[in-house]
Amino acid sequence: MVVKVGVAKLGNIASGVMAELLLDERADREDMMTFMATSGTKLQKEDVDRVVSNLKAWQPDYAIVVSPNGVLEGPVSAREDLKAAGIPVIVITDDVTTKKEGWEALKAAGVGYIIVKADAMIGARREFLDPVEMADYNGNLVKVLALTGAFRKLQTELDKVTDQIKEGKKGAEVVLPKLVLNADNATKGEFTNPYAQAKARAAYEIAQAVAGVNVKGCFMTKEWTDYLPIVASAHEMMRAAANLCDQARELEKGCDGVIRKPHKKTGQIVSKVALISKPE
Repeated sequence: MVVKVGVAKLGNIASGVMAELLLDERADREDMMTFMATSGTKLQKEDVDRVVSNLKAWQPDYAIVVSPNGVLEGPVSAREDLKAAGIPVIVITDDVTTKKEGWEALKAAGVGYIIVKADAMIGARREFLDPVEMADYNGNLVKVLALTGAFRKLQTELDKVTDQIKEGKKGAEVVLPKLVLNADNATKGEFTNPYAQAKARAAYEIAQAVAGVNVKGCFMTKEWTDYLPIVASAHEMMRAAANLCDQARELEKGCDGVIRKPHKKTGQIVSKVALISKPE
C-alpha cells in the first residue's frame, strides 16, 4: 500500500520548512507519497481555502496542517474542513499564543497535534527584519530543531500514523499524536555523550525563550527605539542556540557517537552509531 500524506503549509514556521522532507529524506520510499499545498506567507481565509480545496481534491490518507499560532481562525478552519471531509488531521504549530482556551479547543477537537515549543516566533519588525535577516534566523532555528532532536520526534510521530494506515486502519481508527515538545522529551534518546545532551538542552531552552522576547518586541513595545534592541537580542539568542547545537554535534562526532536513523525504501527505520558501519 502507498500512503498518501497531504501537507497544508499555512504561513511559516521552521517545522514547516522540513515537514514532508523528514518523512522521505532520500526521496526513495516506496510505501508513501506526499503532496504539499501552501498559502505562502499569508493566513487569510481565501489563502487557506485554496490550500484546503487542493488537499481535499488529492484525497490524502491523512493530512498535516502546519502553521504558526495554530489557534488562529485560518488554521482552525483548515483543520475543521479537512476533518469534516473524513481525513485524519495532525496540527503542527508553535507555542506563541497565550490564549489557553484556544489550546483547550485544539486538544478537544479530535485531531492530532504536535506543539513545538522551541519553534519560536521571529522578530517581525520592519526596521529590523529584512529578507536576509529572516532567512538567517530560520536557518539557525532549523539547526536547533534538527540537532536537539525535535525534528526526529516529529518524524517518528508522523511515521507511526503512516504505519497504522499501512496496517489498514482508517478514519477514527487511526491513533493521532498528542505531543508537546519541550527540552526534556526533544533531547531524550538523541545523544551518546551527556555533555552533548546538556548543550542541546540549553539550546532548546534558549530557543523556547526567544518566543517570549519576540512577543514583547513585536506586540508589547510601542517605541521603535525600544523594540529594536529587543528583537535584535532575540535573534542573537537564536544564533547562540544554534552555536550550542554545533558544539553538541561536534562532541558526538568526536566520540563517534552520532545516532543516525534512516528510512529504508519500505519505510522501516534502521539505525546506527559508528560512522563506518551499516544501519540495521
